[in-house]
Amino acid sequence: MDVLLLLLALLAFAGVVGYPLARRRRALRQAGQGMAAAADPMGAYGFVPAEQLDVRLPGPDPELAEALAEIARTQDWRPASRLLADTPEGDERRWQRVQTLAGAAAFATAPGQDGAPGAHPDAPAGSRGGIWLRTWRAEKPKDSGAAQTHAQFLVVQALRDPGSEDFRMILEEARTVCEEARLLAPGSPVPYIIELAVARGLGDRRPDYEELWSKVVQRAPHHMGAHLAALPYWSEKWHGSKEDADAFTERAAASAPPKSLLPALPLFSVFDHLPEANMVRSLFQSAVVERAIEGAHYALRQAPADHPVAPHVRHLLIWFLVQAERYAEAMEQLRLVDGHVGAVPWSYDARPAAAYATYRALAVAGWEAQGGSPATLPPS
Repeated sequence: MDVLLLLLALLAFAGVVGYPLARRRRALRQAGQGMAAAADPMGAYGFVPAEQLDVRLPGPDPELAEALAEIARTQDWRPASRLLADTPEGDERRWQRVQTLAGAAAFATAPGQDGAPGAHPDAPAGSRGGIWLRTWRAEKPKDSGAAQTHAQFLVVQALRDPGSEDFRMILEEARTVCEEARLLAPGSPVPYIIELAVARGLGDRRPDYEELWSKVVQRAPHHMGAHLAALPYWSEKWHGSKEDADAFTERAAASAPPKSLLPALPLFSVFDHLPEANMVRSLFQSAVVERAIEGAHYALRQAPADHPVAPHVRHLLIWFLVQAERYAEAMEQLRLVDGHVGAVPWSYDARPAAAYATYRALAVAGWEAQGGSPATLPPS
């Protein structure tokens, strides 16, 4: 109880004084870690212990997890090839699986291993320098899945060190491999989605980027993953502005068909453009943030429960709901994604599992401070 009171006092102080966000995040993390060290309330809610959280995936994908485990054990490319052969080119799950397989080729990161990818010398070798991927490309040169994974692998390699003198060279190679992947699967949106990151990194002119985006839209007009991949180009951190990013996300949300996740897209633009300093209530309980949160809630209610990108929305929604002190709603989302933390905002942290566990602890503390308990939590 003393720890809970201390935590709530810290939150109240942050709300009154208005920490800069970076400093407030550090304070939240320290408070959450202190509470976790004093007592772990997670078991009563059925939450996964922090050390067992899977930092690779945003949500459950048993087939992908099985393929990753087999690759790590055997260094054989065939599980990846079989998995993608069984995943249709236009399925949003394919793009996510290509991303994760490319990450496995670039890093050695297993469930329960927190921190930046590759930071654990004792981790099972998920890639051993991507040897299995190079073998896959050599032995099955006409496999579209191999080409797509290779292109994404090169993007990952480049973005690991944007200041490297090899940055542009690697991205140019990725663009060449994207072209190879397009020839192998002409109707697939995946090579074009991968090239969105290439174009962003190389600083393509707006007309060229818009032409590339039009090719994505021709093949998959309402692909949520594609929109998430395109959004950074329009943000002020890269080649656009808050107004550009907001316009992009609002157009997508307004034109979304039934059962689409696109109405949740504005939440990602809001996150990308948070000011470094603001009052907690004036920011996270503002009309702009509330509209974005409600758009995400609406999208999740309308979209299929097993939509492969829904966990990405839920993870970011948890972050906003905790900041807004809407703990009951945060608990609802936590119960739907707990166990996997491979998503924004946690993936921006050097220790993603710890960052997620801190917010989870804050949600539990807030829920209980408002009179909630494991017994009163509605069934998921």
